[in-house]
Amino acid sequence: MSRTATRRRSAAAALLLVAALTAAGCSGGSPADAGTTHSGASSSPAPSNPSPTPSSSTTNVYANDAAGALTGAATDARPMVYVPNTMSDTVQLIDPKTYKVVGRFSTGREPQHVVPSWDLKTLWVNDDLGNDLIPIDPRTGKAGKRVPVDDPYNLYFTPDGAHALVMAERLRRIDVRDPHTMKLQRSLPVPCYGVNHADYSADLSFFVASCEFSGKLLVIDKEATKVRKVIDLNAVKTPGATSPQEAMHMHGSPKQGLRPGASAMPQDVRLTPDGRYFLAADMLRNGVWVIDASTLKVDRFIRTGMGAHGIYPSRDATRLFVSNRDAGSVTVLDAGTLDKVALWKIPGGGSPDMGGVTADGSELWLSGRYDGVVYVIDTTSGKVTHRIRVDSGPHGLCVWPQPGQYSLGHTGNMR
Repeated sequence: MSRTATRRRSAAAALLLVAALTAAGCSGGSPADAGTTHSGASSSPAPSNPSPTPSSSTTNVYANDAAGALTGAATDARPMVYVPNTMSDTVQLIDPKTYKVVGRFSTGREPQHVVPSWDLKTLWVNDDLGNDLIPIDPRTGKAGKRVPVDDPYNLYFTPDGAHALVMAERLRRIDVRDPHTMKLQRSLPVPCYGVNHADYSADLSFFVASCEFSGKLLVIDKEATKVRKVIDLNAVKTPGATSPQEAMHMHGSPKQGLRPGASAMPQDVRLTPDGRYFLAADMLRNGVWVIDASTLKVDRFIRTGMGAHGIYPSRDATRLFVSNRDAGSVTVLDAGTLDKVALWKIPGGGSPDMGGVTADGSELWLSGRYDGVVYVIDTTSGKVTHRIRVDSGPHGLCVWPQPGQYSLGHTGNMR
């Protein structure tokens, strides 16, 4: 989400197991009565992590993310939840056993996400307006020396771990950097505004990135050397959308950052477990785009709730959790059929945003972006079991450690 818009708003108010390693604002209405729309339209990898192998069409791409399947450096990590607070310029540490804040440190301006490195040895705090990355040692939870980096709104890694990909949102580019030193290697300008979230295909040959202020998705080769295709979501009509005109009049809404002609606002991007589709949550269309990973065309649209924002697979890869930030709810999708199977409402409303699933799969942790809280949700019942008070503007929190052979970035896109 745009850093400028976040300040205005806040100021006002993630089957089959395989042996091989495999290869993202207004009051809410209930999505239960909504339908589905169809449309035609150069550092070496750490030796502790094996080289990634592309998945086949019958593979569960999240097979290595099963409950308890910690590997490499993640096995030595201190269990902790890291919460970056955009309005307070802090990161807070929450003990997942006691559900209490046990630490805090100051950051640069507007820390957006806490991202596990490809080799699982470091957690990186993305201070986009502070123009730096802050390393955290996950064994101790202690922050290290800030590393100067231009506009690190979000952070991803190539599947081989050779490059870090910094989503420099306001600069309209993806910066390719050394994954350890973060030294700039090259930049890829992008033809859109708000480049933000991403995920890789099952065969790891390309990734899809969202451009929230232009209403587009970008298809980019795996090493970020070329934009192969632009998927324009604006021309596809969907049910239950918030109009651009309405969005522009929402006081303090980040939707005010929309570019002329944009009527979609894609956010988190995640691949389905079978690798057939990319899903893109859309905060303006209030649901999830389904993009065919073979044809790279819109297959359908699933309305979930106002302000659809984050997408997280369950540890057994049978369900997908979609956070509806403006509706104060989480929609649960069947990962195979993409049918809606449950709607979990936060009692009294809320603003569930970014987060992750615990290593054992029992809990979904989400930041309450505009409420200064963190929600802990039971993944069996959908009940909010804890509300933990944190500083102002909690955003891309990271639950750590998480299962998986390596990290592709964000708050834990593990493979």
